[in-house]
Amino acid sequence: MTLPGFPDAAPLAGLGGGVLIGLAAALMLIGAGRIAGVSGIAARAAGISDGGMARSSAWLFLLGLPLGALAVMLLSGPLDPSFASPAYLIPAGLIVGIGTRLGSGCTSGHGVCGMSRLSPRSLAATATFMVTGIATVAAMNAFGIEVLP
Repeated sequence: MTLPGFPDAAPLAGLGGGVLIGLAAALMLIGAGRIAGVSGIAARAAGISDGGMARSSAWLFLLGLPLGALAVMLLSGPLDPSFASPAYLIPAGLIVGIGTRLGSGCTSGHGVCGMSRLSPRSLAATATFMVTGIATVAAMNAFGIEVLP
């Protein structure tokens, strides 16, 4: 299925991924009584945060992230990571990590879990994520920097 103007879009894959993310967040909340915010879980695994789940559980959760991606890759074929090099991804990841600590959460905690609970802090944080992302793409386009090949 293709969308007009978006020949590389994969709406069914996106829908499937969204359903799985929502299901995982619901299972985490119902089963463990915890919000599935990846930055908070990573902070707990690293020993930066004292609250929340056990450190061993946090490590298992984090280990499941790349294992899940590996399972998808094995089922659907290899991905083409040509959209960005490690020279861009590593500093970007560090900046995102700093932002999640400053913003008291990440897109999974605020955008998925907080929005579904209508948390005012999460509504503001998610609006900030979206506006910043849109502004970044607009600025890159204005300077002639190709966002995607």
